[in-house]
Amino acid sequence: MGNSNNGLVDRYGRNHDYLRISVTDRCNLRCHYCVPNGEHQCMDFEKLLTDDEIIKIVKIGAKLGIKKIRITGGEPLLRKNLPKLIQQIKLIDEIEDIALTTNGVFLKKYGAELKEAGLDRVNISLDSLDEKKFSYITRDGNLQQVLEGIVTAINLGLNPIKINVVLMKDFNVNEVEDFLKWTIREPIDVRFIEYMPIGQGNNIWSDQYQPLSIVEEIAQRIAPYLGITRNKQSGPADQFSFENAKGSFGLIHPISCNFCDACNRLRLTADGHLKPCLFWSDEVSLKQIIDDEHQLLHAFKKAMFIKPERHQMGDAQFDFGNPTTRVMSAIGG
Repeated sequence: MGNSNNGLVDRYGRNHDYLRISVTDRCNLRCHYCVPNGEHQCMDFEKLLTDDEIIKIVKIGAKLGIKKIRITGGEPLLRKNLPKLIQQIKLIDEIEDIALTTNGVFLKKYGAELKEAGLDRVNISLDSLDEKKFSYITRDGNLQQVLEGIVTAINLGLNPIKINVVLMKDFNVNEVEDFLKWTIREPIDVRFIEYMPIGQGNNIWSDQYQPLSIVEEIAQRIAPYLGITRNKQSGPADQFSFENAKGSFGLIHPISCNFCDACNRLRLTADGHLKPCLFWSDEVSLKQIIDDEHQLLHAFKKAMFIKPERHQMGDAQFDFGNPTTRVMSAIGG
């Protein structure tokens, strides 16, 4: 199809080559920060994009410069025939990298099939290595299934294997040392992520928000470590590695160290809306124009035009706009 010369450049000069696609808003877990009230308010199946619709959108994105795809959810492995969708995306010439964010529960079952379909790498959400705490935060999830999924990913070579840990003050700060030591033993990249105020009351968030400076304090007590040069897979993380470690660890600071100036991503919701920013409510609907290539091109350009300079997460007052009311499970993170 060939890339458009114009590309996806917003009003602030940021070039976008990365599309995160939520393929479902359903999940088999009900994590507290993702589903604050404990009940999934899932959309009707007929509102979800079909595989053909997703492929049409990705092809337009690829024409405009999209090179990286991340499949997200909800839990994307709940979507029927996901390997087939990945296989179809892999056939689009301009797409160089396909990643998956998953809770890991079904990785042991589907990992080999996903790899064969063309999946390049995985991010696995895991906020505790303690069985009781894991069961609490996920509302009855099984930690052993996730750990088996991680072993499967390692054995399949779905590298780099990233473990996403949302840090919460009263919940898992006391496990930071265990997560850090894990990176010495295994070829994984543990990424600590600041808790974000998405789709829930600000007081809930502020009570549990924990700056990531504590991770570096704990790391310094364990062993010497060095910063790692950023690569195209490191995203917004500041990455580090202990001497002679098999893995690495990263820090993602959406609140304390705003990284919006380097944002290169768009999000496609499961019901067919382009979100230029995770935090704000602004969206561009694609569902009604899916068969009109010209209008789809225009919709991508509109998303670029309405993209704000920064998200303002953590600010007491906002200069513009309204925060999204979608919960994280409906956006895809």
